[in-house]
Amino acid sequence: MTVDAFRPDVVIIGSGVGGSAVAHKLCGTGSKILILERGDFLPKEPENADAVAVFVQSRYKTEEKWQDAQGRSYRPGQYYYVGGHTKFFGTAMFRFRESDFREEKFTDGTSPVWPISYDDLEPFYTEGERLFGVRGAAGQDPGEPPRSSPYPHAAIPHEPLIADMAQRMTHLGLHPFHMPSAIDFGPGGTCRRCGTCDAFPCRYGAKGDAETRFLRPLLNHPDVTLWTKAKATRLIADSDNRKIVAVEIDRDGEQMSIDAPLFVLSAGAINSAVLLLQSATDSLPQGLANQSGVVGRYLMNHHLTGLMGVRPFQVNNTKFPKTLSINDFYHGLPDDPSARGNLQMLGNIAGPMIRSAYQNIPKPAANWLGRHSVDWLAMSEDLPTHDSRVRVLPGGKIEVNYQPGGRQSHDRFVRHAQRLLKRAGFPLVLRHSFGIKAPSHQCGTVRMGLDPDHSALNTYCRAHAHPNLYVVDSGFFPSSAALNPALTIAAQSLRVGAHLRAHWRNDTMSL
Repeated sequence: MTVDAFRPDVVIIGSGVGGSAVAHKLCGTGSKILILERGDFLPKEPENADAVAVFVQSRYKTEEKWQDAQGRSYRPGQYYYVGGHTKFFGTAMFRFRESDFREEKFTDGTSPVWPISYDDLEPFYTEGERLFGVRGAAGQDPGEPPRSSPYPHAAIPHEPLIADMAQRMTHLGLHPFHMPSAIDFGPGGTCRRCGTCDAFPCRYGAKGDAETRFLRPLLNHPDVTLWTKAKATRLIADSDNRKIVAVEIDRDGEQMSIDAPLFVLSAGAINSAVLLLQSATDSLPQGLANQSGVVGRYLMNHHLTGLMGVRPFQVNNTKFPKTLSINDFYHGLPDDPSARGNLQMLGNIAGPMIRSAYQNIPKPAANWLGRHSVDWLAMSEDLPTHDSRVRVLPGGKIEVNYQPGGRQSHDRFVRHAQRLLKRAGFPLVLRHSFGIKAPSHQCGTVRMGLDPDHSALNTYCRAHAHPNLYVVDSGFFPSSAALNPALTIAAQSLRVGAHLRAHWRNDTMSL
């Protein structure tokens, strides 16, 4: 069926950071905005803070199945809710470094140049920090890029054990700093230091996720409509294969088509690529926005390794550990420039979380490790490779053929981090790698660029081939850098939204 009674001016597919930030910018232009979210609102319930429910029972994870390049089926770590993956993120809000936007060559690959610079994003980084309510301390982070204003809120203080870690790292000659975090902490704030934040949803609304900070304030506006349980299945182009004229959706089991002058695709790096590929026709056999053939390719995910520093005679009672980070090695080890990355605290790893990954560990042992460990995350850049890709198989099944770049350099960085933690007083340091099956900063599948022959989008995330289609999520990243991506997604999305708002004329776009 076609919906004749409702004709929006803008259809935004996805309610995560990208889609919600664009909606924030377009709200108030007089344009009717329809936001499509394939999931529903995440319920606020006791299970939000239950490690067994979240990790062992996978209560909130999608039931759909994907497969890897060997044909092995698996249940991906995808969460389909209003607010997207930020409902489960760890609140880290870093700005990328100036160098992250330039080309850099390493022993195991190249980090390509972006078609925009840090200066292009700086005012929108500032705006994003304000909207997310980021807490941080400017001037502590080595290599921090220039800022036009301080953080909107003071940094979250370290709890005693984390303060001790910061002091120990300082004694080792490093420069630990307060990690920027989007959480409503402090007098009058909603954070209760409940002890479950990173990788858990927040039932108190304290986490600065896309729903809480961007979307909910818009939902009372008469020009903004949110449809939940509305999965986009196909985009339809006109007879010239230029403009997108409609999106087909499945809304809670009902098939329909929505027409609009403008479409913003923000379904996440994998699912945005999937939708473009699923929209192939006889005249566009590679899918939409894909004359270059890059859609679905250059999939990146960050190299992420969890490190558990175990102290047998000390119990970790920290409630919110994610207040400390180290960037001394962001541009490489002194004798190994390719072994580089960021170190930051992980949320507390509890026994059920350990057993969800290692079922053979006895429950008492897993619980003991969780109580006696201080947990870190080592993050390195995943260098883009052409054959790392997502594609749609006959029958519609999604295949993820992930081929990371720079893994050996990351391993050398992790080994260095392990040695540091041992010098800091941990006799035992365990490690665990997170792979593509986790929702670990996936990006790069609909990349930006100046050359339409080698990219899908221009500098404002507009499809080179379709003047009324924008793809605004982590898929636009040409490279992954080595920092959490949420704030950079928000900054570029706010920039795109400002561009669209400035060019809106009489309910049509001047493109």
